[in-house]
Amino acid sequence: MENAAILNNSGIALTEANRPFEAIPLFRKALAIEPENPLLWLNLGIAQQKTGDYNEAIDSFERSVVFDDRLCEAWCSMGLIHYERNEFELAQKCYHEALLRNDSDPKTWNNLGVLYFNINNFEQARNCFEKSISINPQYYDALYNLRDTCRELKDYHAAAEFERVLSGIDPFRDKGG
Repeated sequence: MENAAILNNSGIALTEANRPFEAIPLFRKALAIEPENPLLWLNLGIAQQKTGDYNEAIDSFERSVVFDDRLCEAWCSMGLIHYERNEFELAQKCYHEALLRNDSDPKTWNNLGVLYFNINNFEQARNCFEKSISINPQYYDALYNLRDTCRELKDYHAAAEFERVLSGIDPFRDKGG
């Protein structure tokens, strides 16, 4: 007999294996069993996001936070979708909601920094990237972004130091959190 936990675990494995179209029906079956399970809604949203079905993903993430408002990952995922749609105010709101729930997530700080960088708010971007690497000093993406932000701010000394640090890090080893 299938239960929600087994379906969820299988769905996660399929999503991680880049087979989200196969995972989605498993999450839906699990939700038929446990319709108020916020993690099932979160995992469904992640799979939908991987397929590019952003509207459905947003709906799933919103349902997940209805059942558990503390799900930082759902807020951050919504922020990323809004960012990709150039809905920067909504993205910023979602990232701030995520940080209210977990202000020690380096990926969220990095994502917020990228948003600020892309709207030319380089000081705010720098603050976010610095916060990210204060949490995870080896976070390649945040260091890379901080280096580029320092260049935009014409702080070439800091940019050179971050370039030096980057040269000693494998960019595929540490992806943030």
